[in-house]
Amino acid sequence: MPVPMPEFLIDGPKRAPVTFALTHGAGAAMDTPFMTTFAEGLALRGHRIIRFEFPYMHERRISGKKRPPDRAPVLLDTWRAVAAKINAKRLVVGGKSMGGRIASLLAAEREETGDPLSGIVCLGYPFHPPGKPDKLRVDHLRGLKTPTLIVQGERDPFGKKDEVKSYRLPKSIRFHWLTDGEHSFKPRKASGRTEADNWTQGIEAIDGFLTGLKQP
Repeated sequence: MPVPMPEFLIDGPKRAPVTFALTHGAGAAMDTPFMTTFAEGLALRGHRIIRFEFPYMHERRISGKKRPPDRAPVLLDTWRAVAAKINAKRLVVGGKSMGGRIASLLAAEREETGDPLSGIVCLGYPFHPPGKPDKLRVDHLRGLKTPTLIVQGERDPFGKKDEVKSYRLPKSIRFHWLTDGEHSFKPRKASGRTEADNWTQGIEAIDGFLTGLKQP
């Protein structure tokens, strides 16, 4: 049974060279302050950002009742439908945490079918569940050729900087580490940085990545 087509929340110019499809993590919707700040910040820099929600989050919005994420096949089917609907010449996929991980699975699948995407952007990639560093989610990343940017907090419990260095990921994946950031990039006061500082730096890193993809 096909998944329902999500509603889109669009920021930025329609004729932007790159379109970035962006979705949420497991626990929060597409219009949280985090998601809105990144979408609007990138739109102000000339990129087209299309946000959407997975079916379970859309149902949560309607009913007001919390429910767990859809199973992985439903999440991936949703990404397939969204990418087909957007059908942009230069399409980058990504998202917060779980949303970014499923986007990277789509990109790996598209490589196998000979229809690669232009790029991937992950905001806090969930390399492993917190406290379970042995349960890695990197198998599909090891052969990835699609240009990828992972913006990650240095002390993210889903994958700290020192841990990730040992994963031996391909050169197609580059990282931008946010000082003392946790999973949503918030640093401790002792770091001398603020959450807003890290969000701004993350936006700037993504802007540079997307701008680089404009070139053939």
